[in-house]
Amino acid sequence: MDGRIRIFTDGACSGNPGPGGWGAIVVTPDGRVKEMGGGQAATTNNRMELLGAIAALKHVSAVEAPVDLFTDSTYVIHGVTKWVHGWKRNGWSKAGGGSVLNRDLWEPLDQLNSARKAKGRAVEWKYVRGHSGNPGNERVDVIAVAYSLGQQIELFEGPLDEYSVDVAEVQAESVTNGSSSSSSSGSKATGPKGKPVYLSLIEGVLQRHATWKECEARVKGKPNARYRKATSPAEEAAILAGWGVSR
Repeated sequence: MDGRIRIFTDGACSGNPGPGGWGAIVVTPDGRVKEMGGGQAATTNNRMELLGAIAALKHVSAVEAPVDLFTDSTYVIHGVTKWVHGWKRNGWSKAGGGSVLNRDLWEPLDQLNSARKAKGRAVEWKYVRGHSGNPGNERVDVIAVAYSLGQQIELFEGPLDEYSVDVAEVQAESVTNGSSSSSSSGSKATGPKGKPVYLSLIEGVLQRHATWKECEARVKGKPNARYRKATSPAEEAAILAGWGVSR
């Protein structure tokens, strides 16, 4: 990961307010991966988004490397990079009056973010669209939803080369004033005829899918499922070789 920490976070809530869950993936420069998650019986989606980011940044607070944090929450990104400065100047009151919601979570998130910046290990907050085929974002969504539903889910912790989720290539976007514009945080798809292929492997059975939605439908909820996006025949061959599968 080029000496950087890579983090994916997400939150989910049934009812909003209602039962909620959060999920996070942390990949450290030493090639280790840790999945994290948790839930609350009565909460909101925004609180779960914040808790995911807080938990992940706490986990790497002692790791001396810059961070790329990927989230599909513009609420989190705008809050921690823009709004929080005005909130603090106004004594944690909104410009139009009234107290800032979720101050109990914004304060620790701001402290974690500011501490890294002060030490030259700043967090780069990166927006990814939810359910758009970014495997890391899709996986933290699965974790968050499972916790929101009170379901048991196995969380991975171990070496990156044994992790089934492709966290290396991400299509992130820049976010300005609530809008988003394309910005590459990885290679754009350049597979056969310009389209990627999505590979899934369950109990030794390989399938190829034209869209991430098809691939996700097959692997969702399946233990030990493996899935990757291939952007060229050569990349597909390399993935399959790594899985020990012949073409």
